[in-house]
This record gives sequence, structure tokens and C-alpha cells, in this order.
Amino acid sequence: MRAWLLYSVARVGIFAALFLVLYLVLGSTWWWVAALAAALMAAAISFLALGHLRGAASTQLAASRERRQAADDPDAASEDAEVDDQADAGRSGTPTS
Repeated sequence: MRAWLLYSVARVGIFAALFLVLYLVLGSTWWWVAALAAALMAAAISFLALGHLRGAASTQLAASRERRQAADDPDAASEDAEVDDQADAGRSGTPTS
């Protein structure tokens, strides 16, 4: 399963569980307080408990973006190398071309 999907489902699940508990405790009159409190608590719990999933999702999304960018511009690597060479030559004080 994709890491970002698993991370998202875990976050929504934590929010849903907390909201249900707070909704049952506070009652239907204070549903908005239950939603706000559940969102804040879910964010904190997700940050503390789901760090490994967040890191995996981030790595997976970054790799996907790199693959997509490489497919969009196959000459990007050679262009980047040319720019780096020109920048290195400018720092050393030797003129280019």
C-alpha cells in the first residue's frame, strides 16, 4: 500500500475515533467543540506517533516527483551540469567562453 495513503487513513482514523468519544461525552449540542478538540488532539498524536509513516510518505512523494520531472525534461541533467560548470568557473576567477 502506498505510504501516503496509509498515513492519511491513519490520521483520519485517529480523528474519527477521538471525535466519536468526545461527541458521546459532550453531547450533540457541543459537536463543534468535539470536532475542534478532536482535530487538535489528532494532529498532536499524528505528529508524535506517526513519524515513521510521515517520513515514508514524504520519501515516496519526493521520489515520485523526481521521476515525473526527469520524464518531463530528459535534458535537465545535462543542463544542470552545464550551469554548475559555469558557476564553478566563475568562482575560480577563470573566464568562460
